Amino acid sequence: MRAYRLNRMQDQLKRLDLGGIILYDPMNIRYATGSSNMQVWFTHNPIRYCWVPAEGVPVLFDYAKSMHLYDHLETIREVRPAIGYIYMTASERLEQRVQLWANDIDEVIQGDGAGKRIGADRLDFEGANALQAMGYEIHSGTRVTELARVIKSDDEIAAMCVSISACEAGMAKMREELRPGVTEVELWSHLHQVNIALGGEWIETRLLASGGRTNPWFREASSRVIRAGELVAFDTDLVGPFGYCSDISRTYFCEPGKPTDEQKRLYNYAYEQVQHNIDMLRPGMTFVEAAEKSWRIPNEFHARRYGITAHGVGLVDEYPSIAFTDNAEMSSTGHLEVGMTICMESYIGAEDGNEGVKLEEQVLITENGAARLSTFPFEGALLN
Repeated sequence: MRAYRLNRMQDQLKRLDLGGIILYDPMNIRYATGSSNMQVWFTHNPIRYCWVPAEGVPVLFDYAKSMHLYDHLETIREVRPAIGYIYMTASERLEQRVQLWANDIDEVIQGDGAGKRIGADRLDFEGANALQAMGYEIHSGTRVTELARVIKSDDEIAAMCVSISACEAGMAKMREELRPGVTEVELWSHLHQVNIALGGEWIETRLLASGGRTNPWFREASSRVIRAGELVAFDTDLVGPFGYCSDISRTYFCEPGKPTDEQKRLYNYAYEQVQHNIDMLRPGMTFVEAAEKSWRIPNEFHARRYGITAHGVGLVDEYPSIAFTDNAEMSSTGHLEVGMTICMESYIGAEDGNEGVKLEEQVLITENGAARLSTFPFEGALLN
């Protein structure tokens, strides 16, 4: 899997005539090298980085006390102490630190004979300015990384399925613990606990809401007490075992009692949207075409619909993005290919309504269409 992912990235570098790429995003570093280290911390403290040449083996620049972590990885030829220039460590010596950083990475790049036409996924303007002053031509690295990550190998799909299994075990625990009197954050905590216990890593958001807080969507878990007869909606956004993302949404009904006709109506619309959009996916279909053929959302739910119809998923959410029938041109460029993994989204809630329903399924594009990867059951009491 490591060799496949590194080759995918290097193929994109060659296609774009880039000598290599500087990576700061922890997801991209992991994709290219198979290495991870304090992923969430380094996401907002850009100190750890990597050089991936178009030919050859990457060089990792890491926290000096962590350099022993990578001896087993054939995808890293050298680990060098990172030279960070964030203000926390550089303070008023920032200019000096940036120049040290630039000189150090220039030594590695030129040692690889990579020239000065390179990519970078995230690079603070101080670093970019320093390299440009040395004659470097810096191009967008996300074109490289997103197009590399979009097609999954069989090993990646297997790893993703392990992540989904851990996620769905957490979802089952949440369903088991749902009862009147539990708070949203208490219910949400079970997903975290099961994920960590099964070797998962973190959860990207806190998207769980109950009752009237389900409409509009995007309220995060609170101390609100859940009551009998309410809907409880959530979006997992979970990074599980092997670092792969499980992005699944469900809406539960809190018993005792029976759902109202309105709760069932909302749920069945959301279910219909997800099923229709999964069934229409075919390899070769452009993302614009997929948007044009997507389920037409009734007018009463249009204002509060989800932001997109579908998006890619891998280590985290990624390219592509598929819009709606009325703004299909806003979809990503490109087309569906075998090996892509896609999340199909639905949110149904009216502006003058009380509750809303969130559903989402994770699928794999095959030669015959979309195959479901997520297997967690839908809420039988809410389906007509």
